[in-house]
Amino acid sequence: MKGFFKTFEHDHWVMPYLKRYKGLLALVLFLGFMTFFCGGALMFNSGYLISKAATHPYNILMIYVPIVLARAFGIGRPAFRYAERLTSHNWVLRIVSDFRKRLYQAVEKQAVAIRQTHQTGDVLSILAEDIDHIENLYLRTVFPLVIGWLLYLFVVIGIGYFNWAFGLLMLLLLGVIVILMPLLSVAVNGQREFQARQVQRTFYTKLTDSVLGLGDWLISGRRQAFLGQQDAPIDEIATLRRSDHYFQWWRNLAIQVIFGAAVILLVWWAGLMFTHDQAQANWVAAFGLALFPTVEPFADMSQGVSEWPVYRDSINRVNRLDEHEPVQVPQVTVGAFETLTLDHVRFTYPGAQRQVINDLSLTLRPGEKLALLGPSGTGKSTLLKLILGDETPTQGQVTVNGVPVAQLQDQRAQLFGVLDQQPYLFNTTVMNNVRLGNLNATDEDVRRVIKAVELDDLIGSLPDGYNTQVQEAGSRFSGGERQRLSLARILLQDTPVIILDEPTVSLDPITEQHLLDTVFDVLQDKTIIWVTHHLTGIQHVDQVRFIENGQFDMQGTPQALYRDNARFRALYDLDRGH
Repeated sequence: MKGFFKTFEHDHWVMPYLKRYKGLLALVLFLGFMTFFCGGALMFNSGYLISKAATHPYNILMIYVPIVLARAFGIGRPAFRYAERLTSHNWVLRIVSDFRKRLYQAVEKQAVAIRQTHQTGDVLSILAEDIDHIENLYLRTVFPLVIGWLLYLFVVIGIGYFNWAFGLLMLLLLGVIVILMPLLSVAVNGQREFQARQVQRTFYTKLTDSVLGLGDWLISGRRQAFLGQQDAPIDEIATLRRSDHYFQWWRNLAIQVIFGAAVILLVWWAGLMFTHDQAQANWVAAFGLALFPTVEPFADMSQGVSEWPVYRDSINRVNRLDEHEPVQVPQVTVGAFETLTLDHVRFTYPGAQRQVINDLSLTLRPGEKLALLGPSGTGKSTLLKLILGDETPTQGQVTVNGVPVAQLQDQRAQLFGVLDQQPYLFNTTVMNNVRLGNLNATDEDVRRVIKAVELDDLIGSLPDGYNTQVQEAGSRFSGGERQRLSLARILLQDTPVIILDEPTVSLDPITEQHLLDTVFDVLQDKTIIWVTHHLTGIQHVDQVRFIENGQFDMQGTPQALYRDNARFRALYDLDRGH
């Protein structure tokens, strides 16, 4: 119980929604209680009616009231059950809808920070599996537990009204089912459930990331290694599941045995209490049958509670998302682009020892073209995150027109356009994909930018033209064509600063050269920051800067560096095959 209260001590994801819909929750619990109350009352009334009818009453009116009550409780039980199901699912879906919306917003706001601390499969697990767990927390644990305890108290108090000593005995006997068995389940089987879900989640994460890199597995000839990697966790999960089912079978058998003993004792007690005359004897069967409908909610309590460690883990995981929530900065807007400035910028990732960016300064003006080069891991991608405002410098500032980029995030889509290695195209038409750059653009605007990136002949040759479906991730088109479609989207966006993050890395040399020529031609009036790993197309830029260990190692115009810097000259000639 200490762990239970600790989980919700600083919770700001689950409990707020319980409080927001507490009225609906109370209705759900009431309807759930009435469902089983009507079931118990129907059995109680039927036991009395059968016994009374067996004595051959001289007039049907003597059993008319029990007959009417049997009809009422018989109709009431399914009616309350139906209303409870509708209301409980309505309540849960309201909460889950709010929960999903908040979770997606949290992931969107913290995308960069989350990417530093979570693998892709782990993020997908949070978005999908953890939400399902919290939904099941309500449906499979909260509802059965509360309703079971209410029925438990009702039965004990009802019996105690007639005989407090026997009421105390039933308190202890049924307490084994509703208190001891759930505690035993969470202690013995809860850890096994948690372990199985952990293995499953790790497997899901690794499998997702392996599938995303499936091409590398196939290219390296490790197909069998990829398949073999999946066997161990599957076998481990199967073993844990077998142990889980084995425990559940014995636990449910014990519950049925204890419940059967409770029914026998109840009939024995009723036989002692209500056999002084024929009229009282009619109540014996009523008390014995009344207990049977409660076995279902009593048995559900143990299974629901045994899954608590899984739910607790999910609650803790979504609460930890807020640890990375960025500090809200007051937003402003700037006018026409004048300067992009890095002023003695330093950056270190939280918890890391190495400084990724070390005292970089840079100023770019309208129309200037900059190439950033350097080996992998030297800080190029981090520098782009700082420029876009995805990360905040540890020291120094990144500003646009003198305003920190952190204060310009509401205007970001009007300031920066990004073309990276894998621009995403959605499974919709060419027209819709390009129009994402500017939702207010006309069809003629889209055709204009398509022509500018030299795709008009290709699109025109397709049977459906601009209404052609690009398919998921743009698989209808080649890599170079996908980049050109994304470039058209950027042209339509019409931002003053364009960031090119190795957009040609997966293209063949001829396609790469043609694409770079097109990019710098159609973006000639834009400020461009181009991150690249080699020197093809370097003649298009005004200045080149090499990053080494977080610092600018070489800098200057391509012409000056080729003339004066032997290292640059060697790299340039190597790239050209000399």
